[in-house]
Amino acid sequence: MNSFSLDILASDKKFYSGRATMIVLPAPDGAVAVLAHHENMLIAVVPGTVEFVTVDGERRQCVVSSGFAEVMNNRVRLMVLTAERPEDIDVVRAQEAQERAREQLRQKKSIQEYYINKMALARAMSRLSAVSKLKDK
Repeated sequence: MNSFSLDILASDKKFYSGRATMIVLPAPDGAVAVLAHHENMLIAVVPGTVEFVTVDGERRQCVVSSGFAEVMNNRVRLMVLTAERPEDIDVVRAQEAQERAREQLRQKKSIQEYYINKMALARAMSRLSAVSKLKDK
Protein backbone atom coordinates (compact mmCIF):
# COMPACT_ATOMS: atom_id res chain seq x y z
CA MET A 1 0.00 0.00 0.00
CA ASN A 2 1.26 3.49 -0.84
CA SER A 3 2.14 5.58 2.19
CA PHE A 4 3.94 8.77 3.11
CA SER A 5 5.86 10.10 6.08
CA LEU A 6 3.68 12.18 8.41
CA ASP A 7 4.83 14.53 11.17
CA ILE A 8 2.30 16.52 13.20
CA LEU A 9 4.13 19.14 15.22
CA ALA A 10 2.55 21.46 17.78
CA SER A 11 4.40 24.40 19.30
CA ASP A 12 4.96 22.45 22.52
CA LYS A 13 5.27 18.81 21.39
CA LYS A 14 5.53 16.31 18.59
CA PHE A 15 1.97 14.99 18.32
CA TYR A 16 2.57 12.20 15.78
CA SER A 17 5.41 10.87 13.68
CA GLY A 18 5.05 7.84 11.43
CA ARG A 19 3.68 6.52 8.15
CA ALA A 20 0.18 7.28 6.89
CA THR A 21 -1.89 6.51 3.81
CA MET A 22 -4.16 9.60 3.93
CA ILE A 23 -4.64 12.87 5.80
CA VAL A 24 -7.52 15.35 5.64
CA LEU A 25 -6.67 18.91 6.68
CA PRO A 26 -9.03 21.81 7.51
CA ALA A 27 -8.18 24.64 5.08
CA PRO A 28 -9.70 28.13 4.63
CA ASP A 29 -11.75 27.03 1.61
CA GLY A 30 -12.66 23.53 2.82
CA ALA A 31 -11.02 20.24 3.62
CA VAL A 32 -7.92 19.15 1.71
CA ALA A 33 -7.10 15.44 1.40
CA VAL A 34 -3.53 14.31 0.77
CA LEU A 35 -2.57 10.83 -0.41
CA ALA A 36 0.82 9.27 -1.14
CA HIS A 37 2.87 10.91 -3.92
CA HIS A 38 0.79 14.08 -3.78
CA GLU A 39 2.04 17.14 -5.64
CA ASN A 40 4.33 19.42 -3.60
CA MET A 41 2.44 22.27 -1.96
CA LEU A 42 1.95 24.46 1.12
CA ILE A 43 -1.50 24.47 2.74
CA ALA A 44 -2.81 27.03 5.25
CA VAL A 45 -4.53 25.20 8.11
CA VAL A 46 -7.42 26.68 10.09
CA PRO A 47 -8.72 25.50 13.49
CA GLY A 48 -10.56 22.22 13.07
CA THR A 49 -10.22 18.46 13.06
CA VAL A 50 -7.45 16.63 11.21
CA GLU A 51 -8.15 13.03 10.26
CA PHE A 52 -5.48 10.60 9.14
CA VAL A 53 -5.13 6.88 8.47
CA THR A 54 -2.00 5.04 9.56
CA VAL A 55 -0.45 2.24 7.51
CA ASP A 56 -2.11 -0.21 9.93
CA GLY A 57 -5.50 1.09 8.79
CA GLU A 58 -6.19 2.85 12.09
CA ARG A 59 -8.19 6.09 11.72
CA ARG A 60 -7.03 8.85 14.04
CA GLN A 61 -8.19 12.37 14.72
CA CYS A 62 -6.71 15.44 16.32
CA VAL A 63 -8.04 18.92 16.94
CA VAL A 64 -5.64 21.60 15.73
CA SER A 65 -5.37 25.35 15.81
CA SER A 66 -4.07 27.44 12.94
CA GLY A 67 -0.83 26.67 11.15
CA PHE A 68 0.30 25.21 7.85
CA ALA A 69 1.16 21.92 6.18
CA GLU A 70 4.08 21.28 3.88
CA VAL A 71 3.67 18.49 1.32
CA MET A 72 7.01 17.67 -0.28
CA ASN A 73 8.73 14.54 -1.59
CA ASN A 74 6.11 12.11 -0.25
CA ARG A 75 6.30 13.69 3.21
CA VAL A 76 3.65 15.75 5.01
CA ARG A 77 4.76 18.02 7.82
CA LEU A 78 1.87 19.68 9.68
CA MET A 79 2.94 22.56 11.95
CA VAL A 80 0.28 24.07 14.22
CA LEU A 81 0.13 26.02 17.46
CA THR A 82 -1.80 23.28 19.30
CA ALA A 83 -2.79 19.68 18.61
CA GLU A 84 -4.78 17.42 20.92
CA ARG A 85 -6.75 14.20 20.81
CA PRO A 86 -10.55 14.58 21.14
CA GLU A 87 -10.49 12.24 24.18
CA ASP A 88 -8.18 14.65 26.02
CA ILE A 89 -10.42 17.72 25.65
CA ASP A 90 -12.02 19.09 28.81
CA VAL A 91 -15.56 19.93 27.65
CA VAL A 92 -16.34 22.34 30.50
CA ARG A 93 -13.12 24.26 29.91
CA ALA A 94 -13.81 24.44 26.16
CA GLN A 95 -17.35 25.73 26.79
CA GLU A 96 -16.00 28.39 29.16
CA ALA A 97 -13.41 29.44 26.55
CA GLN A 98 -16.16 29.69 23.95
CA GLU A 99 -18.27 31.94 26.19
CA ARG A 100 -15.26 34.13 27.05
CA ALA A 101 -14.41 34.56 23.38
CA ARG A 102 -18.01 35.41 22.47
CA GLU A 103 -18.18 37.99 25.25
CA GLN A 104 -14.90 39.56 24.15
CA LEU A 105 -16.20 39.76 20.57
CA ARG A 106 -19.34 41.60 21.77
CA GLN A 107 -17.19 44.32 23.32
CA LYS A 108 -15.76 47.02 21.11
CA LYS A 109 -12.02 46.29 20.96
CA SER A 110 -9.14 46.95 18.62
CA ILE A 111 -8.87 45.11 15.31
CA GLN A 112 -5.99 43.02 16.69
CA GLU A 113 -8.02 41.95 19.75
CA TYR A 114 -10.99 41.19 17.49
CA TYR A 115 -8.94 38.72 15.41
CA ILE A 116 -7.36 37.15 18.48
CA ASN A 117 -10.80 36.57 20.00
CA LYS A 118 -12.17 35.30 16.71
CA MET A 119 -9.39 32.67 16.58
CA ALA A 120 -10.06 31.72 20.22
CA LEU A 121 -13.73 31.23 19.40
CA ALA A 122 -12.91 29.11 16.34
CA ARG A 123 -10.57 26.93 18.40
CA ALA A 124 -13.15 26.43 21.16
CA MET A 125 -15.85 25.56 18.64
CA SER A 126 -13.63 23.03 16.83
CA ARG A 127 -12.73 21.40 20.16
CA LEU A 128 -16.42 21.08 21.13
CA SER A 129 -17.30 19.78 17.67
CA ALA A 130 -14.66 17.05 17.89
CA VAL A 131 -15.86 15.99 21.33
CA SER A 132 -19.48 15.81 20.18
CA LYS A 133 -18.50 13.66 17.17
CA LEU A 134 -16.59 11.35 19.52
CA LYS A 135 -19.68 10.93 21.72
CA ASP A 136 -21.87 10.17 18.68
CA LYS A 137 -19.76 7.12 17.77
